[in-house]
Order: sequence, then C-alpha cells, then structure tokens
Amino acid sequence: MIKNYILTALRSLRNKPTYSLLNIAGLALGIACATLIFLWVEDELTWDHKVADRNQIYWTRLNMPYNGTITSFNNVPGPLAPEAIRTIPGIRYAVRLSIGERRLFTIGDKVVYENGTFADSSYFDMLKIPFLKGKSVGCLRLKHSIVLTESTARKFFGDTEPIGKVLVMNNNINYTVTGVVADFPKNVTLQFNWLATFDDYLDEQGWLKTWGSFGRLAILELEPGANPDVIARKLTALIRPRDMAYAKVDMLLWPMKDWHLYNQFTNGKQDGGAIKFVKLFSLIASIILLIACINFMNLATARAGQRAREVGVRKTLGAVKGALISRFIFESLMLSFLSVLLAVLLVYLALPAFSDLVNKDLSFHPLTLAHLIGLLTIGVGCGLLSGSYPAFYLSSFNPVVVLKGLKIRARGSAGFIRKGLVTTQFVISVALIICTIIIYQQVQHVKDRDLGFEQQRLLYLDVQGKMADHYDIIRDHLLATGALGHVALSFSPPLSCWSGTDNQHLTWEGDDLNSKEFINREMISPGYIATMGLKIKEGRDFYSDAKVDSSSILINEQLATLMGKAGKPGNRVTLFDGQNHVPMTIVGIVNNFVFNDMYGEPAPMFMVCNPTNFQYCHSIDMRLKPGASPSTAIDKITAVIKADNPGYPVEVKFADAQYSQRFTEETRIGKLAGLFAALAISISCLGLFGLAAYTAEQRTKELGIRKVLGASVHGLAGLLSREFLQLVVLSCLIAFPLAWWVMNSWLASYAYRTAIHWWVFAAAGLGGLFIALLTVSFQALKAALANPVKTLRSE
Repeated sequence: MIKNYILTALRSLRNKPTYSLLNIAGLALGIACATLIFLWVEDELTWDHKVADRNQIYWTRLNMPYNGTITSFNNVPGPLAPEAIRTIPGIRYAVRLSIGERRLFTIGDKVVYENGTFADSSYFDMLKIPFLKGKSVGCLRLKHSIVLTESTARKFFGDTEPIGKVLVMNNNINYTVTGVVADFPKNVTLQFNWLATFDDYLDEQGWLKTWGSFGRLAILELEPGANPDVIARKLTALIRPRDMAYAKVDMLLWPMKDWHLYNQFTNGKQDGGAIKFVKLFSLIASIILLIACINFMNLATARAGQRAREVGVRKTLGAVKGALISRFIFESLMLSFLSVLLAVLLVYLALPAFSDLVNKDLSFHPLTLAHLIGLLTIGVGCGLLSGSYPAFYLSSFNPVVVLKGLKIRARGSAGFIRKGLVTTQFVISVALIICTIIIYQQVQHVKDRDLGFEQQRLLYLDVQGKMADHYDIIRDHLLATGALGHVALSFSPPLSCWSGTDNQHLTWEGDDLNSKEFINREMISPGYIATMGLKIKEGRDFYSDAKVDSSSILINEQLATLMGKAGKPGNRVTLFDGQNHVPMTIVGIVNNFVFNDMYGEPAPMFMVCNPTNFQYCHSIDMRLKPGASPSTAIDKITAVIKADNPGYPVEVKFADAQYSQRFTEETRIGKLAGLFAALAISISCLGLFGLAAYTAEQRTKELGIRKVLGASVHGLAGLLSREFLQLVVLSCLIAFPLAWWVMNSWLASYAYRTAIHWWVFAAAGLGGLFIALLTVSFQALKAALANPVKTLRSE
C-alpha cells in the first residue's frame, strides 16, 4: 500500500510540476528559516548548561532602596565573600571575581592584550573546569601564578610546553603559568582567557579590602539542600551593620540557571530579560512556518478541480473517504519531507552568515538525535497541518458530479478559506515590514538625540602603565602636536560613569535622608568640561591648577534640581569618603548630558577634581581641533604615548564609534526583523504567484472570449489582478492596528523613544501592495496577451 501511495504521489508531482515546485520552495524556505531560528533558541536555552553544579551556584546581588524604588546591583563589597563562607553555614564555595580585566601580556617580541579574570582559587572547584595541563589544586596558591585557556596558551607559546613559562603583565609583573584549561563554549557566562589569584588584584586595588568598597562580584555555591532564601537573609544580616549605606539593603541570590535568560531586574526583582527574545523569535519561526503551510493549503485546494475526476473514479471503484484522506495526507507528508531535505541544504548554506548576524557560533548536525527529532517534528507537523484541509476537501467530492464532467469550482467554504489564508499571509508580512521600519527609526532616534556634549571629534584612550603618574607631561606633549584642542583625564571613559554614591554620603543642607537617591560621581582633571564640549550653566569651571579646587565640586542640572535651594554655586556640601566627612563647595552647574543609559534621562552627577584621585583614572580624553585630520592626529597621539609610556600598544578610540556600538542589540533585532519580513513576503508571493497562475489557467476560455469581444490587455490584466489586490488591501487594514499595538508596547519600555508616524503604515501598505501587484501582474499579463484563437481552440 505504501508503494502505491508513493507512486500516486510521484504522478501527482509530475502533473503540473510548477505548483509542486512552488510548494516545495515555499515550505523549504519556511522550514530553513524556522530551523535557523530554533538553532539560535537552542543555544540560548542551553546557556551555562556545561557547568556541572549550576543549580547550586548563585550570584550575590545587592538590592538598595532609592526614593521608593529598589535598584539591584550585581557588585558587592570586597570582604563579603570571605566573611560569608567563614560565618554562614550552607555555603560550599564563595568566590570573589573581577571579570572583564583587559591586561597587556608580553613574551619575547609578542605584545598582546587579553581579557581575563582575577578570582579566588576555589573558582576552579566551583565550575569543575577540566585541566589539560597542571592541576586545579594549588594552581593559584602562590601570588603571580596564572592559568590560561588552551587557545590563549597556544597564542602565546605555540606548540611548546607552557607550564612554568613566564608572562609579563603590564610590563611590570612576571606571572608564571601553572595550568592550562579547556576553552569555554561561547554560551557560558563566566568567560576568561586567563585567570590569576584575587590576592594579586587586592594588591593593586587596595580599596576593595574595605566594606565601603562596592565594586566586584561574589559567586556562591551552596551545599546540597541549603535554602538560598535563608542564606540571602543571613547575608543581609551580615552586611547591614558594616556601612551606613547598607542600613536598608537586602541581599539576593540569583541562580545561575537564570543568569542569561532572566537578567533584567525591576524594583529589585527578576523581570524577564533575554527570554523575551527567545519567545519572540520562537513565535516568528512558528509564524513563518504557518505562512509556508498556508501556501500549500492554498495551492492544494486551488488544484482540487484537476483531481476531481481521480477522486470520482477511486470512489466509484470502492475507495472509502478514510482511505482517500490518508492517501492525500501521505502525499502532503512526502512533499513536506522533500522540502525538509531542501531546507537542510539551505540551512548549511545560510548558517555562516546567520551566525555572524546573531554573533554566535551556531552548529547544525541533522543526524544528531536532537536535531533529527526536530527536523522530523517540523516535517510531520508541516505535512499534517498543510495537508489536512486539502485532504478532507478533496475526499468530499461527489463522484456522480465529477464523472458527469462538471467542474468543481472553489466556491463556498473552500474559496472563503483560501482568501482568508492569503489575507493572513499578507497581514503578517505587512506587520513585519512596519515593525522593521519602526525598530530602525527607534535606533536612529536615539543615535541622533542631543547627548548634551559633542561626541564628534572626541577621542580617548585607556590609561596604561605609568600614564596617570606623569599625566601633566603627556597632556603637554599631546597639545604640542597641534592636532588637539583639549586634553583631560577622567575616571570613566566618555558615555560612561563607573562610580557613584548616595545622598547619605553626599549630604547638603535640607537633605531628606529618608528619600535616598543614587548620585553618580566622576573624578576628572582640569580641562574635562572643554574636552567633552559641556556647558557651564551657572558658576565656573575648575581652575587649571587642580590642587586649588581639590575641595570643590561641579554638579549637573539634574542634581541641582534634586538639591533644590542647596544646589547653587557657593553652597556647601559634605562628602563622606568612607573614613572622613569632607566639606566641599559647589563652584558650578554643568548642563545635563547622557551617560550609561543611552535611552534614559540624564541622571544626577557631581564631579570632583583632586590630584590624589588621578591614580585611579582610566581614560585620557582628547578633542580634535576643527579641520584636523583624524588619521594624522592618531599618528601623532601614538608617537607621543609610545615616547612617554613605552611598552604599551596604543589604541585610540572614537566616542561616536563607541556610541554606535551601544545599539548593537537593537540593530541586530532590526536586521533580524527585516530578514524575517523579507522571507515572509517572499513565501507569501510564491503562493500568490501560484494562485495567480491557477486562476489565469481556470479562466482561459473566459479571457479568450472577452478579448475577441474587444477587451484590452490592460483591462484583462486588471480583471485578474483585482481580486488579489483587494485581499492585500484588506490585509493592510488588519495589519495596521496589529503592528501599532505591538510596536507601541515595545517602545513603552524605553524612556526616550520615537513617535509612531502614520506614513510608516502608508509606506508599508503601498510596499506590500506593489510587491503583490508585481507578483500577480506577470501571470495576468501572460494570460491577457495569449492568442484567443489558440486558447478557444484548445477549449
């Protein structure tokens, strides 16, 4: 019986192969697109699954109330982890981490920057990291020991034995390689290329030894059976008495299984995160599969008349309805699996480009159990979904009617359903086009906003080696190049602010300590305001001699508003530095400018200018003179830095380029939305093309008679196109409010957002209408141009 089904299906494919090819192509495109998306979803859902005891590992977070809301920080005081494991039962490991450390390594003539981590030695025991060379026990027992990943070891030492070899970090500390570990998969949160002991980090960052330090991570692994909520309450009781800033904080244990997908916190509680994209793209994959299945149903029901006689003969010979349904379902499944095979080829061809687009190392192995089951599920699901209605429809034909030679026309429910399916396809396609345009507009809207400072011609480079110690000399030499108008030193690079406090550490007359506010703090040198292109709204800038203004501060307009009457030049404030209460004087108010959150409103900030803080600064900021050549300026800057701070590669960065990188995720979503919209409209047009060809074929005699009676080619083409274009117009009317609702909900999560303009809907509707017209008009013109003598003779 299966053999007969296969032979019948092959004969069906040979009959009018254009429709079959369109079916296979549409399904293959839909399945390939869905498969690519599901590969991305698989990578997201398996994040951190390589870590053996991930269900017992937690990231400590600190929830701090600010003016009625709770802000959740992923950094905690430096002494928290060692004190917790010493005093709180139920904790197996407590590891201090400093991730994202970019250090310079030198070996021989190789000079390379590598990202790595300083951590406690129990880090290896916690994550069960396999050692390829050396042993986890004691690998970081001695200071200035370092463990490398396999790829990093090969980069430094090639194929030679790395154990015992020496690397020079930042041109001044010799580190001995004591171990080599396997490279981490990309979908693991805690990545590093090298790892050194946290004690080395404490030697250079002594401020982390105090409870007032609020700047590094702590990861805990709990004993089996330990209650994370109980541990969190004990951590809260541990930290609250240590500093007045922690009097009302609550500690939170954030499980590793949620680190990637549920990484957004609102008012101190987990509130979604990357999981929203997993759900969104899974929905889009399902929608594109649905569009592909709609194509099949449309073409299959449209071709029903051509198979009516076959159905009549089979029923006359005794075939029951169930047997006919199973036969047609089998044909649909066969077509679906042919599409799956073509889709596999398309996935292989498209996977490298798609991986680059989503910035992942995706792999596709169709013969592995998981991927094989996925492909079989998609194949069977598409076959059953797309073939069920045509099967029931075809098997319902009356044999007496069809054997008398009467044509079965797709009227009634079949015609209504087909029109409904075409409308559904274009509703989705037009909605995706609208969403793509609005996402692009939102990204551009934020990129083009007034940041409050001039990002054009603003350059910066990271402070390395002894640059901060002899900054004055470097500044003078940079200005002497003639390419730069201003140079300054700052704790944070442009667009960022890495330090902050609250209005219990920065106090003023009339300050309401019950209304706690987070206040950003920036440590700068004289010349920073001019370098950034900021404006002094009231008062004055810092003097050129930093020592004169070591007890002065500048505040921005937002902080001045928060302070009320106290926020005026000449008024006094008190800054608690962790040990002493230092009186300060407000000397000026700076205009609001955007930092950290590119979508948010400017936050309160104050700036201090004290030479004793310059050693902690991380960025030298520079502004090009008008008309200066950027490439020439970079050459001159590089020459100065190499002369004044030898041994370090020079990497000059542009603020506007770094600003554009802040929108990587939104830009990627926009590109994906555009890709999906293009695929959806392409698949829809394949079906529309097939339906137009079938309609023209069914009305051949009618068109011939009309042409003989004097109808024009233009009129005949319009006659054939009108029905489809009406469906597209209806699709637009449905898609417009749907797309508005989706994008209005999406934009609501942004404080600074674009407006939704009417012309976006008009452009998308006209675009969809134009694409549909091109698709249909080809077949319509072909039918209208046909010789009526030949068409009527054939009839």
